[in-house]
Amino acid sequence: MDEERGKVIGLGGIFFKSPDQKNLTAWYADRLGMKDNGEGVLFRWREHEAPDREHLSVWSIFRQDSKYFDPSKSSFMVNLMVDDLDALLQKLRAANVEIDPKQEDHDYGRFAWIYDPDGNKIELWQPLP
Repeated sequence: MDEERGKVIGLGGIFFKSPDQKNLTAWYADRLGMKDNGEGVLFRWREHEAPDREHLSVWSIFRQDSKYFDPSKSSFMVNLMVDDLDALLQKLRAANVEIDPKQEDHDYGRFAWIYDPDGNKIELWQPLP
């Protein structure tokens, strides 16, 4: 196993906008069994190398007028789960990747945002142990 810290370890979530959030959420629930609990659809999984550690990935539909993805003009945002947010941000700064100055700490993890060369906003999430 690679011991270097500061890398993506999983897909934390997929978020996208819809002009009809309520109907699209119902469509995914009715047709595909993806029930939204108010925070999105939660997919639970375990690490291959540490099966005792449970994680989750989130599928969430946002309203079309949501500002959460700003300043990106994209209708989607990917959340990537990382092992060490500080180490990864240090690597990204050294590689001249655009990093949003905003960072957040919550009881379920730490967050930062970066932008790919096309201007898509990417959410980086380090879950708390």
